[in-house]
Amino acid sequence: MKRVFTIAEKNWQGSCLQYKWQKTLGNYLAVAGFDNSIKIFDRHGQRVNEFNLPGKCVAMDWDKDGDTLAVIADKSSGIHLWDANINKISQLDSGMRDQMSFILWSKTGPLLAVGTAKGNLLIYNQQTSRKIPVLGKHTKRITSGCWSSQNLLALGSEDRSVTVSNHEGDTIRQTSVRSDPADIQFSVMKTDERASPGESTIQSVSSAEDSINSRESQSDNQSSEVDVVSVAVGKKTLFLFNLTDPDNPIELAFQQRYGSIVSYRWYGDGYIMIGFSQGYFVVISTHIREIGQELFQAHNHKDSLTSIAISQSLNKAASCGDCCIKIHDLTELKEMYAILNLDEETKGLDQLSWTDDGQLLAVSTQRGSLHVFLTRLPILGSSSGTRMAYLTSLLEVTVANPVEGEAPVVVAVDVEPNFIAIGPYHVAVGMNNRAWFYAFGENGVERLKDTEYLGTVVNMCLNADYAAALFEGKVQLHTIEGEEQEERQTKLFSGGDDKYRILSHALTADFLFFSTDTGLIQCFFIEDWQNINEYRHPVGVRRIFPDPSGTRLIFTDDKSDGFLYCPVNDMVFEIPNFSPTITGALWETWQGDKGVFVAYDDDKVYTYAFHKETIQGPRVILVGGTKLPFSHKPLLLHNGELTCQTQSGKTNSVHLTSHSFLNTNFSEASNEQLTQMLQKALMLKRFQEAWELCKLVNSTDTWAEIGRTCLHHIEVELAVQVYRMMGNVGMVMSLENIKTIEDQNLLAGHLAMFSNDFNQAQDLYLASSCPSAALEMRRDLQHWDSALQLANRLSPDEMPFISKEYAIQLEFIGDYVNALSHYEKGMTKDNKYQEHDEACQAGVARMSIRMGDIRRGVNLAIKHPSRALKKDCGAILESMKQYSEAAQLYEKGQYHDKAASVYIRCKNWSKVGELLPQVSSPKIHLQYAKAKEADGKFKEAAMAYESARDWDNVIRILLEHLNNPEEAVRIVRETQSIDGAKMVARFFLNLSDYGSAIQFLVLSHCSDEAFQLAQQHGQMEVYADIIGPEATAEDYQSIALHFEGEKQHLLAGNFFQKCGQFSRALKHFLKCSNTEDSLAIEKAIETVGEAKDDALTNQLIDYLMGESDGMPKDAKYLFRLYMALKQYREAARTAIIIAREEQSAGNYRNGHDVLFSMYTELLTQKIKIPSEMATNLMILHSYILVKIHVKRGNHLKGARMLIRVSSNISKFPSHIVPILTSAVIECHRAGLKNSAFSFAAMLMRPEYRNKIDLKYKKKIEAMVRHPDTSELEEDSTPCPFCGFQLPECELLCPGCKNNLPYCIATGRHMVKEDWSVCPHCDFPALYSQFIQLLETESVCPMCLESLSVNQVRRISDCSSYLQLNELEQ
Repeated sequence: MKRVFTIAEKNWQGSCLQYKWQKTLGNYLAVAGFDNSIKIFDRHGQRVNEFNLPGKCVAMDWDKDGDTLAVIADKSSGIHLWDANINKISQLDSGMRDQMSFILWSKTGPLLAVGTAKGNLLIYNQQTSRKIPVLGKHTKRITSGCWSSQNLLALGSEDRSVTVSNHEGDTIRQTSVRSDPADIQFSVMKTDERASPGESTIQSVSSAEDSINSRESQSDNQSSEVDVVSVAVGKKTLFLFNLTDPDNPIELAFQQRYGSIVSYRWYGDGYIMIGFSQGYFVVISTHIREIGQELFQAHNHKDSLTSIAISQSLNKAASCGDCCIKIHDLTELKEMYAILNLDEETKGLDQLSWTDDGQLLAVSTQRGSLHVFLTRLPILGSSSGTRMAYLTSLLEVTVANPVEGEAPVVVAVDVEPNFIAIGPYHVAVGMNNRAWFYAFGENGVERLKDTEYLGTVVNMCLNADYAAALFEGKVQLHTIEGEEQEERQTKLFSGGDDKYRILSHALTADFLFFSTDTGLIQCFFIEDWQNINEYRHPVGVRRIFPDPSGTRLIFTDDKSDGFLYCPVNDMVFEIPNFSPTITGALWETWQGDKGVFVAYDDDKVYTYAFHKETIQGPRVILVGGTKLPFSHKPLLLHNGELTCQTQSGKTNSVHLTSHSFLNTNFSEASNEQLTQMLQKALMLKRFQEAWELCKLVNSTDTWAEIGRTCLHHIEVELAVQVYRMMGNVGMVMSLENIKTIEDQNLLAGHLAMFSNDFNQAQDLYLASSCPSAALEMRRDLQHWDSALQLANRLSPDEMPFISKEYAIQLEFIGDYVNALSHYEKGMTKDNKYQEHDEACQAGVARMSIRMGDIRRGVNLAIKHPSRALKKDCGAILESMKQYSEAAQLYEKGQYHDKAASVYIRCKNWSKVGELLPQVSSPKIHLQYAKAKEADGKFKEAAMAYESARDWDNVIRILLEHLNNPEEAVRIVRETQSIDGAKMVARFFLNLSDYGSAIQFLVLSHCSDEAFQLAQQHGQMEVYADIIGPEATAEDYQSIALHFEGEKQHLLAGNFFQKCGQFSRALKHFLKCSNTEDSLAIEKAIETVGEAKDDALTNQLIDYLMGESDGMPKDAKYLFRLYMALKQYREAARTAIIIAREEQSAGNYRNGHDVLFSMYTELLTQKIKIPSEMATNLMILHSYILVKIHVKRGNHLKGARMLIRVSSNISKFPSHIVPILTSAVIECHRAGLKNSAFSFAAMLMRPEYRNKIDLKYKKKIEAMVRHPDTSELEEDSTPCPFCGFQLPECELLCPGCKNNLPYCIATGRHMVKEDWSVCPHCDFPALYSQFIQLLETESVCPMCLESLSVNQVRRISDCSSYLQLNELEQ
């Protein structure tokens, strides 16, 4: 807080001063000292007047308006009156003979109360000059008093009484107190806690313990507000005198340590602030429930407190003492607002007093000086661009440019200004009708000139060259400095003849704007010196705020509504959510936010953005609100930072919440905060910041939000980037297609459509160069009403097609009346559009039927080529129960099933019969069949049931009515119908055909009945055959027990085996008769193989060996047993024995098959093949190959195999002679003369000679007598193991001693390069020879499986087969 001035008169040194501030205005300060004079000072400390008194000043007071100062002095019965308006002194004779001791002006009227030393009272009405003397009001000196707002006068006297009188001087209330009363005040006291105000109280103070000496007696029905007079009694207690309950006053005492009461003040809602002599500062409540309770206490001053003061306008309280003043905020008393130290005042301070407006605080001292401090400045300020000027003291203006970092410049002014204006190069201050102009120069600020106007200036604006002053409803525009043409020096704008009053004005670089009470906004172009534009608003326009360029202007009207006006095109936009309390507006000075502005009131700042180009056209939006600190006036807005002027003459920056993204550390913000900041950034079109925020949040929703905003603001390039970031290919491609469009309306229309704002899109399309786009959009959206309206305007040829589409939609939603109308409108009657017309005709047909015009609809449907239409119309008619017409349409449309179904509902059987061959629905056939059966036409009924696939009824008709069991049996067998089988079974039972009956009982799952029937009639074998694999173990056991009882051992064993009772099964198999012996043994082997029971196995082996009956059985059975038991080694030994027996008996093929099957089984079980088995199989196979080669005429191959067989002739004892004879003949034919000779010589042995066939005997004898030892040499081929060359029929390699695998086609050893295998038995064969063999043979010579040339493949890598051969060895 700044000290404004100090008054220190020599004559006053050493004594205390009396002083009073002028009420209301606070322009004057009246001071009285010991020199019997009154000095009047203005608020800057300049002496205005001085007058002498006949004696020492006793008291003085200003009237309620601050116009008149009344003073009383010692040794005088006159009252001195000083008129502040004319600066003159006058004197009023009181007419009282005794010394005057008290003077006080009324708070509400021109009444002056004067009290005397003897207790008399004078009431003087200054307006009427009437004097009312009241003698004997008190018996002693009147010392204090107070007027109420109702013109009641409370007086305190040294006679220790308090009186309350009316404005005529009549006593209304009187009470006595215990000590001298002082500091009387009227106030309001609440009877209920925090009740509404209303009590008028006279107070009296007394300091003591914090106890309540009360004599209150309050009734429950007492009013919630009472008039109270408070009095400080003896400087110790506070006396509260209730005017409505005078018999029960309240007296409050306080703690002794506080000292005596120095001063007290009422404030707020019934609170009293009391200052005590020991430096304590206490607040108490007078609410009846907490009366006397200390709400706040502070030891403000260490030694003493001399005075307290409260400023309601500032909401501040001050106390003085110990050479300092301490100021508290009434809303938060615990916090110290300011401390003013007056260290030079060593004798101490005296009295504190605030002006009514709270701007100045005066404190007098014990040594006779008086100091005045500036506690609140008038908030005066102005800005131009980024420069601003504001009042920093009563006679000091500061010019600053915080944005560009210029140092503040202080301008000392001659008068306390009422207004300040700043321009690019000047600052102006003024008061009343005068203004002083200052220029910014290189050497600081220079005063230029002062100008007087024709009235009191309300406001002033500056630009680079001109000043515009508003006064008395007029605006004067004039140059500030420089030479201009005379006619451009000055211009007065006025309504003239009271047409209008100018309420507000503003000046930009090029334009002067002003608004009037009639709603006129005028724009004056300074360069052309003429009005160029005007706008008329329906009501008066109070304030206008143009932007720096003058292209946009905010104004508020008499209804407190806000608008944005664009003078360029006369467009006006209402500002949304505009508070009626708004007092001003500021435009953003940052170049990037030209459309942003704020509107503010005392508590809040609202941020708005004007978006000139959006798909919805120009618009103003509310971005957000920011709370404004107390008593802050916005001066300048730059990049979201609001510079405000405060009461203290300083500036303070407020960051708008709408721009929070500019001063927030993103890394510390939550996702929710980032999203909120993103929304604000998008509202302000701060896309760069929005992009960064989106990257941080990185959610689909935020990217979608920024994408929608880009579309809204027609930022196509940025929108492409956003949607590309989102991966929205469709939107990117759509935007790429339209971004080159120059027609702004067409482009905006596309974007509005992308944003789903279709009405806006239509308006924009229609305003563009391509209005047909609107029609295209509506058609795509199926907005047919709109599409029809547009087509009528833009493309009438399209109306039939749109009508048809619309009709389809109306039909879908059930609006048949309008659908019919639109179908009819859709007819073009043009052959080019035949398909379209047919669709419309179909619609007319359907809708005609729906509307009840059935004849028309049916005729149209019949004539129409579409089958689907006939079906649709038939369905509609069927739903309307018009069956005859429906069936007719179904039939016409060849929907025979549907037609037949509807004819059935009509009972039109003849029609149904006609349609039946074309009907596929079983249901319809079934209905027809039932009808025919009811009519006794069973053959037709059976055919219909069969068509309906109702086999049970077909069977029933065939058996019961048509007597055709053969057909019934056929159907049961084909369909497996259970119920049908039962019916057939009953039919055969009636005919005593038990076998057939059993068969069909089983088929119908009636197993118990079938079993009983089979048992009764000896048909168990039939039952057993029929029951088949589906029978259960219990079924098999029942059958087995039956056969056991019948002594049919084979059948009993068979069924015991099936039910798993292997022991009983074996017992029965072994009991079988000789005729069943072979089959029984086979079944026994099978049973033992399944049972896997050693006891049963041994029992069967004993039987086969003949140990049980002395008759050994064929060895093949033992072989099969070993095979069944998977005892393959024993089976192999047995197989060799069997093969040997077969060979001995001459059954070489059987022996070969036994050995081959055993060989393959051992290979499968990965058991080593016995060499005897492999050798025997090879010899037997060689014998079999002989026949094949000879048959094919290949005598050399046959001869080679016969040589191998003859070399092992002992293994063929039954056919030694025939084999040797064949060997001689084949060797002779093949040119192997030496081999033929050797075998012929063998035949000449005595044991063989007589057995030779007579046909060949002589020839063989001749060979022996005349031997020919020539021999065709055998070809050599390499060993597959070691590559050693050896004869091709040799199977033992001399090189590696391996038994070589042989070819199953030739008997030769295998060669690696010509390897193949039989795909069935996997035995090797020479590929080239195997292929030749299969040209005449169709089976494999080893396994006898069917084989063709195509199935054989040459194998390039035969190593796996060679390894297998080693395993066999």
